[in-house]
Amino acid sequence: MNSGATAERVFAVLKRRIMGHEFRPGDHLDPSVLATQLAASVTPVRDALNRLTGEGLVETRTGGGFSLPALDEPRLKDLYGWSAELLLLAIRSWPPSLTPAAPPPFAETISIAEQAAAVFLAIGQLSTNSEHARAIERLSARLHAVREVEGHILSQLDEELGPWVHAAATGDRDSLRRLCQAYHRRRARAAGDIVRAVYRA
Repeated sequence: MNSGATAERVFAVLKRRIMGHEFRPGDHLDPSVLATQLAASVTPVRDALNRLTGEGLVETRTGGGFSLPALDEPRLKDLYGWSAELLLLAIRSWPPSLTPAAPPPFAETISIAEQAAAVFLAIGQLSTNSEHARAIERLSARLHAVREVEGHILSQLDEELGPWVHAAATGDRDSLRRLCQAYHRRRARAAGDIVRAVYRA
């Protein structure tokens, strides 16, 4: 396997492990330990951790080294607020003569977190500004582990995204704005409990 293939494999595996909540917020990520686990040298692991830092999934510590960003209630509220703002920006930037497009049908095995990411990305991709979709996709990766545990705190999540899909498919901007505000306000109110669930999971 060439070095480029190794680097991409390491990056993909580490990203999947972080999004899959295999580490807790604040955990130290030791490149040498991860290299052993991934059967790779330290260099591609460091490169992957630097790329993940650029995506906001990892952060560098003052004294050096890598860790997962810590999570507390104010920080999670900020992330939810940013998610709402991004989606509203994307909707505002839809072209006047929009051809609506529903997200693809969900497979039975897809998680709520993956469903939310797909719906929100589809909304972003309808924007005339391609940066909206990129920002929404990156934020969904950062919130993936959180969304995986929201069901421990919030009820009826499996029914929540249906109206989003219908509104996106019909180009109903007003309904999407209302859904967006209600979705994120609900989570902001429960942010403290969700943070505790993330650390327990």
